[in-house]
Amino acid sequence: MNAATHHPETPATRIPRIRHYQNWLRDQRGLSFASYHDLWRWSVTDLDAFWQSVWDYFDVQSPTPHSAVLAKNVMPGAEWFPGAQVNYAQQVLRHVGPAHAAGVPALISENEKGQVRELSWPELGRQVAALALHLKAQGVQPGDRVAAYLPNIPETMVAFLATASIGAVWSICAPDMGTGAVLDRFKQIEPKVLIACDGVTWAGRDIDRLGVVQELRAALPSVQHTLLYRNLDTAETIAGCADYTRATAQNDAETAAFEPMWLPFDHPLWVVYSSGTTGLPKPIVHGHGGMILVMMMLGSLHNDIGCSYAPATLGERYHWYSSTGWVMWNAQLAGLMSGTTCVIFDGSPGGSKDKPDWTVLWRFAARHRVSFFGAGAAFYANCMKAHIDLAQCGDLSRVWALGTTGSPLAPDVQAWGTEQF
Repeated sequence: MNAATHHPETPATRIPRIRHYQNWLRDQRGLSFASYHDLWRWSVTDLDAFWQSVWDYFDVQSPTPHSAVLAKNVMPGAEWFPGAQVNYAQQVLRHVGPAHAAGVPALISENEKGQVRELSWPELGRQVAALALHLKAQGVQPGDRVAAYLPNIPETMVAFLATASIGAVWSICAPDMGTGAVLDRFKQIEPKVLIACDGVTWAGRDIDRLGVVQELRAALPSVQHTLLYRNLDTAETIAGCADYTRATAQNDAETAAFEPMWLPFDHPLWVVYSSGTTGLPKPIVHGHGGMILVMMMLGSLHNDIGCSYAPATLGERYHWYSSTGWVMWNAQLAGLMSGTTCVIFDGSPGGSKDKPDWTVLWRFAARHRVSFFGAGAAFYANCMKAHIDLAQCGDLSRVWALGTTGSPLAPDVQAWGTEQF
């Protein structure tokens, strides 16, 4: 049976992932909790037992055992899982075989021009391996920074996973940001590699970014290698830039044998930034191990997003609308860690200035059979103000949960979303 058309649990019968976790705690640890509050209380008072349970429940891989869960319980200076070795990309790519066997894709993407692309799990793994080998050939070492100036497209997720797989540290800015805003961030981390695009499409317009890319290269003396992805497929180029598509084209025994390297639990994974409302944006470093555990828990237990090839949640698809300049891009990407198909949209969620249209994302979600739909609170408020009728946007019957963050959700907007569904 085709996984894309089979969904064994309906919203009415679907068992939440957190209930599965509670059942697992009961069966494997002899722990029962009468309420969510009791479960939460245990999670914040018995830190060793809780985080070890998360490690075991999600089957986090390490070739070496950890000597403790929380070796140093002090802030700052807490030390988690000493002795363990992990890799975020390894946690993602272990799904390649079973997900592909079940017939579910890794990524489905669409842009404003209606161009739809699907990336299989094996192809995701091959492209990650090819780009990782390319970066290593350029001398990228563990701990080196790779900076990206890319939109919300599959190539960006591939670039991140390739970076993480070899122990380099990822950081990204969205291409709607100008030179000054990007340099305020990237100058602080001194990247060795810059991966950029020639431009973006937004609200019906193609916006050239080659000038910004040239300015970034000129102002970042630490950059030794630049990869350019032709998102707009322009004929223009920048001297000295390597072609992204060519760098991900390798398909041979070396790519087939590639494995992400094992890294210490706290090895840096990515740098994200504060908003910069008071002085320069503050770079914030997250590590591989912490993000594996936190993102698995956020996606599976809190957002209740199922693995797309697991029998009970077969074919589920996760969408959270985000630009690459928002940390929800990172959270959306984390769906892959659970073996979940991620459905991503690149472009304006509200149409163009001349033709506002707040049904764009809903029609996109209906076309691609999205299960979990996430967006910023402002998006839902705009939908309500525009008086859109979701019943006119296609078949949204698979959507069983809406996610919102970024700003407070007003009660009337919450009521609107509830009524629409």
